[in-house]
Amino acid sequence: MFFNNLGYIQNKFKMPKPHTFPTLYDEVKTLSISFLKTHKYLEPEGFKGGSVIWSRNGQKTGDISIKVCTYSETPYIEFDYKYNKVPTNYIVPLLSVPSNLGKGFVWYFICPQTGKRCRKLYLVDRYFYHRSAFKGCMYDKQTQSKKSRELEKVLGGYFGTDKLYDQLYKKHFKKHYAGKPTKKYLRLSKRLNFADNIPASLVDRLISGRK
Repeated sequence: MFFNNLGYIQNKFKMPKPHTFPTLYDEVKTLSISFLKTHKYLEPEGFKGGSVIWSRNGQKTGDISIKVCTYSETPYIEFDYKYNKVPTNYIVPLLSVPSNLGKGFVWYFICPQTGKRCRKLYLVDRYFYHRSAFKGCMYDKQTQSKKSRELEKVLGGYFGTDKLYDQLYKKHFKKHYAGKPTKKYLRLSKRLNFADNIPASLVDRLISGRK
């Protein structure tokens, strides 16, 4: 009798389903080859252990232990941590390939789930894998409406000019090399020209939501 009444109440008041939101790649913990290189984990013929710590707004949000072995024909990184209090330990293979610039080697992770090589791993559902290993995950920009993306494109360029000028007039910034404009100078100039040509009336209209 109770369950029948419960069903009646649910149908009568049409209890809404809970909202489900995708996991955002932008918000999960990641580990990159750049981090390992910066912290000397990828020195040739070496073995090094240590910790990786994440924080947000000065507050620690997580940490893991890692060991990296490059002194082997099969280099690897070993992960050791607790995920939702569950002890988790596994190995992700590493791969080094000669640099196209002729200077040393370029390192990659080999995702044990997908077999893909990558420069960054994402922690979703317990393990650090290539982003394609997870279903239902998205980047923040993918969750925005078309109008929101257009707003960000215009307003981001308009309000970000101070940072662009800071880069352009930074001490020792090279505008030219061998008599030609540098790529970075051309890129900054293009973004500044775009921002400077945005009519103030358009910005006001976008902010206020007027048509």
